[in-house]
Amino acid sequence: MPASYLKTIRLNLARSPGHPEGSDQHYYRFTAPLTADGHLDPEAWKKNRDKCRVVRSWGGVEEDIGHLIHRPGGSWGFTFDIEGDDGDESGYRLGNHKFDLGEYVSLRDEDGKELTFWVASVVDA
Repeated sequence: MPASYLKTIRLNLARSPGHPEGSDQHYYRFTAPLTADGHLDPEAWKKNRDKCRVVRSWGGVEEDIGHLIHRPGGSWGFTFDIEGDDGDESGYRLGNHKFDLGEYVSLRDEDGKELTFWVASVVDA
């Protein structure tokens, strides 16, 4: 049995001023290796980074496709511009979060705006 497993995780926008009920039309869907207890696994990410893709869908706007990144120092985020022209999006202590249904995660977009998402699904990749 492997120490971590590739999972596809969907984060839906939680309640916010513009979306009092949250939104399943505003989400991130990404593939990542999770440990048996549901945390991101940096060692398995190194071996599978090409499979760790992310899709950002924002209410009918064309989807953005990028990669899950693990930065020096241990922080995690998403990058949507491989050439480096756009800023990365980061998670608040994403490495400490357990990716279980219903858990909440905060992400900061490239403009620095922090939004809260909830884990809507975790399935085998």
